[in-house]
Amino acid sequence: MSSILLLTSSPRAESLSTPIAVDLAEKLKSQNPGSVVVRRDLAANPLPHIDDLFTGAIRKPPEARTAEETVAVKTSDELVNELLAADTIVISTGLINFNIYSSLKTWIDNVARAGLTFKYTESGPVGLATGKKVYVVLASGGVYSQGPAAALNHAVPYLKSVLGFLGISDIETIYVEGLAFGPEAAEKAIDAAKSRVQEIALAA
Repeated sequence: MSSILLLTSSPRAESLSTPIAVDLAEKLKSQNPGSVVVRRDLAANPLPHIDDLFTGAIRKPPEARTAEETVAVKTSDELVNELLAADTIVISTGLINFNIYSSLKTWIDNVARAGLTFKYTESGPVGLATGKKVYVVLASGGVYSQGPAAALNHAVPYLKSVLGFLGISDIETIYVEGLAFGPEAAEKAIDAAKSRVQEIALAA
């Protein structure tokens, strides 16, 4: 059974990244009968930030953890399993202070687990979450895909770096940008993103 992991992270009720990401996930599901969508709304249901208890627990084998440590890593274990089970991952975020939302960063902190999603070897780290396609829906008021502000876009390079570290290199970004440049520009950006979503779904 094919699994689509949908991660939405915008705290804004009028978010544009969220509905486009949801539409993409649903279209991919409709094109692949029998597939399931597993959704994590990271804004509505924020994950716990990692702390000293968590970082100590993940360095121990499960059987050596205390009851408190077992509870501390329970959610992280669930997130890791969702990631590893997914064939396709759809991530939505706004560009906030030139990077991703903190809710999405916390998800990354929970799934980047040595021995589970990556491992250390004599020749360097090796990602274990391989064979997945990722679509990133990135919304922004300005234009950051190209032009003078592109250097300030730390979201896409960061996501490509950290997902690549986990073994995921097939990543496409769907930009919904220039939203602050007036209604006409916003409408054009939204239409372009929706068109790309349709193209992806038809090719699935």
